[in-house]
This record gives sequence, structure tokens and C-alpha cells, in this order.
Amino acid sequence: MTELLEEQVVPRDFYARSAEEQEDFLAQTWCNHCQEIDLGMVNPKEFESKDRIWIEGECVKCGNTTVTEIVEDDE
Repeated sequence: MTELLEEQVVPRDFYARSAEEQEDFLAQTWCNHCQEIDLGMVNPKEFESKDRIWIEGECVKCGNTTVTEIVEDDE
């Protein structure tokens, strides 16, 4: 028997991050459509699930959706 597991996604407040973090995440991007790095992102929305945290936004150059996955350091 095959069971489908749905990833439970929870919205987060991107703007709760420091201004420096926000700036870094919005600048350090990869656009799959443009195939270019660091074009920038606008209209960010942050999400989390059990295993990951990510920010979705729109590429500054082409307007397509771009996703930046966040890896948080264990300190």
C-alpha cells in the first residue's frame, strides 16, 4: 500500500528578520528561468515545513518565481 505524505507548510514573517538578513536573502538568489545568480528578488514570502525553511519571491529581471532555501547554522 502506498501512502502519500503531504508536506505541511507554515507561513513565516520574513520581515521579522534583521534588515541585514533581509537584504542578503533578497540579493543572493538564483533564477532557474534566467539561469543567473544574484539578480535579486522582490515580494518575498517565507515558509517552513518539518524539514526546511525557504523564501519565495519574484526575480527582479524576469518576474518568474524564485526560491531561496535557508540553511540555519546550529550554534
